Amino acid sequence: MYRLTYDDVTAAASRVAGHVRPVTVAEGDGDVRLALEHLQHTGSFKARGAHNFLAAHRDAGTLPAAGVTIASGGNAGLACAWAARHQGVPATVFLPENAPHVKVAKLRGYGADVRLVGSEYAEALAACEEFAATTGALASHAYDHPLIAAGAGTLLEEIRERVPGLDTVVVAVGGGGLFAGVATAAREHGIRTVAVEPEHSSALHAAVRAGHVVDVDVDSVAADALGARRVSEAALHAAADPGVRCVLVPDGEIVRARRALWDDRRLVVEHAGATALAALTGGAYTPADGERVAVVLCGANTDPADLVQR
Repeated sequence: MYRLTYDDVTAAASRVAGHVRPVTVAEGDGDVRLALEHLQHTGSFKARGAHNFLAAHRDAGTLPAAGVTIASGGNAGLACAWAARHQGVPATVFLPENAPHVKVAKLRGYGADVRLVGSEYAEALAACEEFAATTGALASHAYDHPLIAAGAGTLLEEIRERVPGLDTVVVAVGGGGLFAGVATAAREHGIRTVAVEPEHSSALHAAVRAGHVVDVDVDSVAADALGARRVSEAALHAAADPGVRCVLVPDGEIVRARRALWDDRRLVVEHAGATALAALTGGAYTPADGERVAVVLCGANTDPADLVQR
């Protein structure tokens, strides 16, 4: 198991500087701020980890001509394809057959070789691993790698610069890359982290209860991005920090939060992108009076038709 450190995050920050879009922070209700990371390159925070991963291998001379391969429900694959294009190497992306068509189309737009395998992330991952073993392509991961998680953690550094006196950051959890990176950076600055999962896609909760990483069943409206069957060891380790709180939200609250972002602010996010906000709007996490909170809107790779049509 790797132990993510704050030094990993600061190293990542130097690699991604000038290559990713600095996060925009908007006012929410009261002392809540919205970190609009859904405006990032490729439509999600994943661009940070993907660029950090490939840039580190480039600097180390370990980026093969065969390029990079990854299994992804969509967002990590998009980020990997985007980063590979900037490094001038091919990307082969494995997705479940039920991946949203908007993500598949965008992947092909980035020049990726897209391969649809099985109905779950685990099946796509097995095919990706076989491909890497037979071709020599560099195997990336959607969330379970120190370079990926450290890249995601750079987001907290930027939020902190834009929200003086930040007390708490709220993030959605799927496989745990964003959470592990953000929580590692937040701990360094004495900032609390609230980890939010859908009720029926709760691998972190299951791991915390068991005391070790376990597989879970996944059935959530946000499963296309938060549908990992198990979290990383780094995420489980981060969850043990006393400055971390883990909460669950029902799908109905996720849907309502996503709708409210559109109706009230004209912000289009995917269901995963609204999951962190659903913890506040649905009451799973209630900030104290005067608590300065930043909620991460983590992704926007969605078909907005269900928002703009009644």
